[in-house]
Amino acid sequence: MFRNTIKESEMVFPREVLIGSGYINKITELCRKLKFGKRILIVTGKTTKSLVAERVFDDLSDRKFDCDIVVEERATEDSVNTVKEVGKNRDLLMGIGGGSKIDIAKLASFSLNIPFISVPTAASHDGIASPRASIKRNGTSISVEASAPMAIVADTSIIAKSPYRLTASGCADLIAKKSALKDWELAHRLKGEPFSSFASSLAMLACDTIIENASNIKEGLEESAWIVVKSLVLSGVSMSIAGSSRPASGSEHLFAHALDGVAPGKALHGEECGVGTIMMLYLHGEDWTKAKEVLKKIKAPTNAKELGVSDEAILEALTTAHKIRKDRYTILGDNGITPRAAENVARITGVIQ
Repeated sequence: MFRNTIKESEMVFPREVLIGSGYINKITELCRKLKFGKRILIVTGKTTKSLVAERVFDDLSDRKFDCDIVVEERATEDSVNTVKEVGKNRDLLMGIGGGSKIDIAKLASFSLNIPFISVPTAASHDGIASPRASIKRNGTSISVEASAPMAIVADTSIIAKSPYRLTASGCADLIAKKSALKDWELAHRLKGEPFSSFASSLAMLACDTIIENASNIKEGLEESAWIVVKSLVLSGVSMSIAGSSRPASGSEHLFAHALDGVAPGKALHGEECGVGTIMMLYLHGEDWTKAKEVLKKIKAPTNAKELGVSDEAILEALTTAHKIRKDRYTILGDNGITPRAAENVARITGVIQ
């Protein structure tokens, strides 16, 4: 039994969470209800601009909002700086698109100290609701503090039409909470790190919802989109409660970031986390086979070949992952694992052949 040892923290939760079919049409009324101001900057990508963002722009403009759109593709410091420059006289930022567009808007809003609305068009990872963002720095993806969204609008009819690979990636990111929570418990026991039972329970609920519904998560189904988005929001809220990404990010995320540095652009973040979870649960002495079975059910990668990376890349990421965040204690320890141990865990779990 773990005590709640987090005594003080600043928790910022979304004021409105709208999840449902056709809910993209509710954005204008939401903006009027929240009364943040009329000057809105929409951050989106090339594809989502024509599919979704222009529609939102037109609706807002028709209701006398002063809107503009900026298109950015990758979550880099340059992209964030561009949005900050354009958005410095705005009342509200809105991220419409996948994870990178939302992360850009989230980071810019944090820096500018203005509200942010998250409008995901895919359910690829829990960044849609979290107070953290992933950004490329020196060629490596890192997780940094950002704004939690003041509102989330997830149109399940749009998300269900997104490439199913993105949804499977979001599921894998949620399954990763299994190993992340084990790491948090370990750090609490060995390092005295503050621990929140409430945050842990929420993150586990998000994870278990995917495990229990794995057989029902299918391509093109709005019900699947609703289940995944609801779970991603729960995960994001757990981080707000904890005051950090601890409930959702552990050794499997360190592995994912390390792998992204070794083999950039080969796999999605959630996919890397899912494969990392299999190996980290093995190191924890937990049932890694169940996690692997669930990943297979949702058609997420479970090995190097399916990730599109080499066995060597997996092993390099495993032996260097502990260096990604020196402040985060995990099952990998302070000094990492040896090449022999890395090959052992990767072969036993079938991640490499």
